[in-house]
This record gives sequence, structure tokens and C-alpha cells, in this order.
Amino acid sequence: SVEASQEVLHLIKELVLLLHKALESSQLEKRSCVEFLAASGECERLELLRHRERQAADLQARVDRLQGENEDLRAALQQRDTNASDLQENVQLLLQKNQAKQEVILKLSEQMANCVTDQQCTISMEAFKRLMQDVQNLKDDIDAYKTQNRFLNSEIYQLTRLWRSSSEQEKSLMMKCAYLEARGCQRESKYLAVLRELQDSKTLSDTHRNELRNLIEEALQGEQKDVLAIKPASEYDEYGFKLIANYEVEDMKLLSKIQALEIRSHNLLNQEAGDRPLLARWAQYMAGRPSDELSPSPELKALLRGGVPREYRARVWRWLSWTRTRSIRERHPDKYRMLCQKSNTSPHPASHQIQLDLPRTLTTNQHFSSPSSPALEKLHRILLAFSWHNHNIGYCQGLNRIAALALVVLGDEEDAFWCLVTVADAIMPKDYYTKTLTDSQADQWVLKDFMAEKLPRLHAHLQEHSVDVALATFNWFLVVFVESLPSDILLRVWDAFLYEGTKVIFRYALALFKYKEEDILKIHDTVEIYHYLRFFTKTITDSRKLTNIAFNDMNPFSRRQLQNRRAHHRERLLARLRELEAEQEKYASMSSQPSERKDKELDNGASEDDEEIACKNLEGTVK
Repeated sequence: SVEASQEVLHLIKELVLLLHKALESSQLEKRSCVEFLAASGECERLELLRHRERQAADLQARVDRLQGENEDLRAALQQRDTNASDLQENVQLLLQKNQAKQEVILKLSEQMANCVTDQQCTISMEAFKRLMQDVQNLKDDIDAYKTQNRFLNSEIYQLTRLWRSSSEQEKSLMMKCAYLEARGCQRESKYLAVLRELQDSKTLSDTHRNELRNLIEEALQGEQKDVLAIKPASEYDEYGFKLIANYEVEDMKLLSKIQALEIRSHNLLNQEAGDRPLLARWAQYMAGRPSDELSPSPELKALLRGGVPREYRARVWRWLSWTRTRSIRERHPDKYRMLCQKSNTSPHPASHQIQLDLPRTLTTNQHFSSPSSPALEKLHRILLAFSWHNHNIGYCQGLNRIAALALVVLGDEEDAFWCLVTVADAIMPKDYYTKTLTDSQADQWVLKDFMAEKLPRLHAHLQEHSVDVALATFNWFLVVFVESLPSDILLRVWDAFLYEGTKVIFRYALALFKYKEEDILKIHDTVEIYHYLRFFTKTITDSRKLTNIAFNDMNPFSRRQLQNRRAHHRERLLARLRELEAEQEKYASMSSQPSERKDKELDNGASEDDEEIACKNLEGTVK
């Protein structure tokens, strides 16, 4: 049959295919034998055998790899078959669900048709009319409410106008009240100042002196509420600094009350005239500027010299600090956290001195008045981190006040740390806070040069009475007037200082002496001059006048001139320091004996004290 013949033909084809494969295999074997017999020596035959073995190994590896791929393909095919069966089952489920939904739809359609044809489900004409009437009533109510709303809006508008008018009248009355109170404070302060001058007079009789003493005691025993009549809530300013200083000397109590009256009068008179225009100028400048996009400009310089309002001070200080420390902060964004961790694991040699100085930091500020204050803990971490950050300085007394002021203004602990780095590393000369205080001492000589030029009468007066201003001004420069000026003036000084640098310290130091020049010239006793220089900066109340003296009366004031004088006096100090060191070495070599060497080894622990004594001797020699 045909099928049998086709099967025979298929078998013949397979047989022919097998014969072809056998023929190819025999030919390959023949070719290999010919190549093997054609080889000239045993080495070539051995190499040929090795080559054939390698080919066989490669073919076997290919066979194994193909078998593995075949098994993977079979597994994949089986997985696909399984997935296909799962999908088929899902399709069946979906078809069943679809069928069920179709049945539900048909049932609902039938029910809907039955409901439409049913008389009980249809809405009667009477019910429809009632619904239309309710809708019309609602529309009438809405119209009535709209009319009532218009009348209420009109009344609210009239009440708003009346409220604004009364607010303006109240504000005007408050301003008049503040003005009158300021005038009263001025008159009272003048009255007390006259009493003080009369007290110092030596021409009064005993009777008049007793009457004068009674008047002064009556003035001092007056109600303290008179000093802060409008704002009696606190004796501290918005940053926590105490407004009125506590003088320990009995004779200074009258001066303290005079100062309190002057501060109150000045604040009342300038609250409307000065603060609002300044705030408006800063608001206009800062409008639309991100905190990291402020750029140096003459406009910003003028604004900073006038002072930064409290609303913007933290933001501006943060930008000024970032500008001067950008490179290190971008390279080490987690530097402060790492320094704090190091402080916890490795105590710094200066940690004991830092712990001692903490209770003595800004004692008149509310944030640091309590030993358990969180601000003291933050300050402790800041100072320890800085001591590890700057190995040349470590810690110097005075850095605690700088860091504390930064913490009060900025609030954030890490920002205060970088503000301290800005002052100590970026603004001040490199040897300002080191053990020798070379640059700090050089600045005192530079200040004396400027006083001789810009305040010749005062300079001659101080020289006549052998008064060294460095005893008062050295601390001004070291801590940038912290705890030496009233808080509102101090913060204005820092606003300009962080932008312009140390030149601002010289400007304000000279301005302070200029401000009180006439009062100092009236004193002709050396002890009294020193006593006056110790506290007079806290009696200054007019910040506008002081700023005008610093930036207008003290001109010209070039940076190059300041740098040249600093370099000159620094060389003088270094030369003198080298001379002292040479003298010490010479004296040590002359006085040393072989028998004393062992004893001197025990004295090596006092080397730091020797260095401090040498520095004090240097300072005394320069003075």
C-alpha cells in the first residue's frame, strides 16, 4: 500500500543518512591516520595525538554545555507550560465571573423594567409639585440670605473703619505717652546728674552736704518701676542680656540709675524713629533672597554698619560665617559631629580649663545664669570641639565669651561653632589666641599709634598721667567687646565686624574714647582714670552717635595702613621675645651645675608656668 511504501521510503532515507554519517566518520578517521602516518617523527605524532585529545575535550565540553542548555530549555518550557495552565485556569474563572455578572445585569434590567411599569414606583404629579415648591422656597431663602449678607458686610466694613481709626488714635496716644515719659526720664537723669556733680563739689557746707545726701538717698530709694514704666516685665533684652549693670561700688549706684534713665529715654525716643525704617530697609533688601545667595556689596556694607534687625540677624550671621568657612565645610560636612565624638572619647588637655570658665561666661545673661542651663552644655561641647579643631590654639580664655555670644544670637549649636571658627581662624590674625598672644599685643601698640593721630589731646593727657590704655583695651580686642558694651551696641559692632574684619574693632575702640573724651580729660588722677576706663563703656547709650563717630569721624582708615603697622609691631615683639629667650638660655647655661641636673629634671613640669612668666615679662617690657 501507499502508507507501507512511504514508511519503507522513510526508513531508506534514515539508512542513507546513517551511511552518510558513517562515511564522514570513516573519512575523518582516514584523514587523521594519514596525518599521523605522514608525521616525520615521534614528537610530531605525539603532538598530533595531543592536539586530537584537546579537540576531543573541547567537543566533550561543548556537548556538556549543550546538554545543560537543553535541560535549562526543558525546565523553562515546563515552567511556561505551568504558567500557561495557570493562565488558562484564570481565563476560565474570569469567563465564569463574566457570565455571572451578565446574569446579574439581566436580572437587574428586568427588575428596572418592572419598576418603571409598576404604578407604585412612579412619582405622582402631586409629589412632583411639592418638590418644585420646596425648590422655589429654597431659592427664596437663598436670596434673603444674600441680601442679609450684603447688609452684614456693610456693617463689618463700618466697624473695621472705626476699629482702624481707634487703633491709630491709640497708637498716637501711646507715642505721645512714650515721648512724654522719655522727656521725664531725661529731666530726671539731668537732675540726678546735677546732684552727682554737687556731691563731688568741695565748696558745700555740712548742712548743704547733708541735704544733698538726703536727696540722693531719696532718689535712689525711689520705685524701680519708674525705670521701665511701659515694659515692666523684664530687666533683660530680647537676647537675654541684662539692660542695667549692677555696680558693686557704693558710689556708682547713682550713676547706675542715671544710666538706666538714659537708656529708657533713648529707647523710647528711637523706637518709632529708628527701628521701623531700619527694618523696612532690611526687609526690602532681603525680599526674595535665599539665605545662601547674599553677596558682598556696598549696599550690604552700609546696612551692616547701621545694624541688623533681630528678625534677620541670625540669618545674616549664618551667611557671613558660611562665606568665610565655605571650603572646609564643603570638604567636611560632618566635621562638628566628628569633633564632638572625639571630645567624648578623648579628653583634651584644655578640658579642665574650659570646665572652670563655663560658670564665668556671660553671667548677666539669662541663658547662662543657671549652672544647669542647656546653653552651658552646648557651650561646653562647642569649646571642646574647637580645641580639637585648632591644635595651635586649643583653648584660650576669651573664646568662651565669643562662642557664647554666637550661641545666643544663632541658637543652633553647630552654627555657633562655625561662627567661633570664623572669628578665631578666618578674621583674627593667626597668633591672636596662641600662648604668646603676639598679635593681640601688637594690636595694642597699633591702637596707641592711631590714638596719637586721631585723638592727640586724649593721648597726651593719658601719657601725662602714665596711663596705659592696654590694661582696658586688651580685653576689648580679645573678646570683641563682649561684656564691655551694652547688648544693643555690642550686636551692632558684631554685625559690621563679621563682614569687615578687625578694622571694625579699631574703629569702635577709638570711637569709645572719642565719645567720652571730654569726661576723661576732666579727670586728673591716675587711679581715677583707670577706674573710669574699667566701666565707662557700659554707660554709653546712644548707638547712633557711636556708630557715626566710628565710621565717619575716624576716617580715613585704610586696611593697608593697619596691616603695615601690625607687621611693624609684630616684628618688634618677636625680636624682643627672641632676646628674652636668649637671655633665659644664657642664664640657664651659666647657673646649671652637673650635680643639679637630676634635681632639674624634677622641675620640667613647670615649663608651662615658665612660658607664661616669660609672656608676662614680655608684655611688661613692651608696655
